[in-house]
Amino acid sequence: MRKTITATSRGLMIDSFPYRLYQKAKKVGTWNPATIDYTKDAEDWGILSIGQKNSILRLLSQFQAGEEAVTLDLLPLIMAIAKDGRIEEEMYLTTFLFEEAKHTEFFRTVLDAIGEKGELNPLLTDTYKQVFHVILPTAMERLITDQSPEAIADAATVYNMFVEGVLAETGYFSFYKSLEKSKLMPGLLEGVGNLKRDESRHIGYGTFLLQRLICEHPHIYDDVVMKRMEELTPLAFKIIDEGFQEPDLEAFDNEPDEFVNFAMKQLKVRMEILSRARGKKIEDIYKTTESDVGVY
Repeated sequence: MRKTITATSRGLMIDSFPYRLYQKAKKVGTWNPATIDYTKDAEDWGILSIGQKNSILRLLSQFQAGEEAVTLDLLPLIMAIAKDGRIEEEMYLTTFLFEEAKHTEFFRTVLDAIGEKGELNPLLTDTYKQVFHVILPTAMERLITDQSPEAIADAATVYNMFVEGVLAETGYFSFYKSLEKSKLMPGLLEGVGNLKRDESRHIGYGTFLLQRLICEHPHIYDDVVMKRMEELTPLAFKIIDEGFQEPDLEAFDNEPDEFVNFAMKQLKVRMEILSRARGKKIEDIYKTTESDVGVY
């Protein structure tokens, strides 16, 4: 029989990092894609060159498919955390899933607002599909039958560290590099800014989770996290490279090396934070601050 957690003298761990993330999500995570004004986005879309449209549409297709994937694939992690009785973490993860669903809504709303309602799957490369249609769901679905620390660490590495911490962050950078200087599509950029804030909490939680697991099981850093990231990193660079194979993707004068360097920087930051978890006390992991892991 399961024992209660919060209906005891323990109560809620209100000073723990997951609970603070939960509180922050309630305050700043309630933005609504439907209230953003996309009028100028639609006007701008009408004057963009064909190459510029192709470039932005390729990014939008990746985000639309990617946000749908992470929404569909998150539930096994929530179930694993709940089964382990970590109530504060589960409370935060309820906001995590809500936000992923909202991100799916946002990109679909943008596409509808600019009149792009056709088939987008042909824009997704085989490398992209390998990550989002094979690697991500496989890692997450494993948690349905395997809630071992190693399985949870692998899922968090794929989902939080790689998909969100490297691929999505590089994608946001691409939107800003292409549109911000020319003051194009302000509704899209407003929503992307909201997404980045949400995702900083998602990545922050994933970093906390992996730090906790590494602290409790030190071998996980080398045997699971490092091993998986070594496998995934070349795929990130390949996805970036594939985005510059055709001339239309140079429409905003972007250089591939700039995006590769950005992705490498994101990867380096994540791994340095995780490496410091070895030898830490578990109580120090729970005292992680937002600034420690880049939550804003």
